[in-house]
Amino acid sequence: MKRVKTPSPASFSFSRRGARPLGDLVSDLVDPIVAKKAGMTSGLLAAWPEIAGQRLHEGCRPEKLQWAKADGGTSRDGEFQPATLTVACEGAFVLRLQHESRELIARVNAFFGYPAVSRLKIVQRPVRIERPNRKVAIRPLTATDRTTIAEATSRIENPRLKAALERFGEGILGRNAARTAPPED
Repeated sequence: MKRVKTPSPASFSFSRRGARPLGDLVSDLVDPIVAKKAGMTSGLLAAWPEIAGQRLHEGCRPEKLQWAKADGGTSRDGEFQPATLTVACEGAFVLRLQHESRELIARVNAFFGYPAVSRLKIVQRPVRIERPNRKVAIRPLTATDRTTIAEATSRIENPRLKAALERFGEGILGRNAARTAPPED
């Protein structure tokens, strides 16, 4: 009797059907533009927070990857020439970046998988950073809160001033109550 060899799961090749992640589609469109303008890939920009680390990525961002003037990183004799990475950095982060520049170059080279960068050029300029929204949620006021505000503003005759102070009181009481409220499970 002949034995039939069953294929292993690793030998199957699956083709992906259906929707592709938006990041893959955008990356395919953006990479040629970023490569032409800045000499780098969008992958470096996307991975910058991990590459730079928490202490540096808040005030620094890669701006340009400048390869040697000859043919895309090779000298006339054909030997590979590493690039210079230009990093935009806010004033408060410049000294820290200078001290950690060798480590940052090593991390960028680890990202590329080969010694792509040999120099770091620091350009001091503002870096726009997405900061998390720190607004405190204002909870709806209770009837007793509204009564307290009405009593406090009852003797004010000017209607515009009274309305402004009532809104101010609602904000204060709602914010304070949201901070002191026990966490919901």
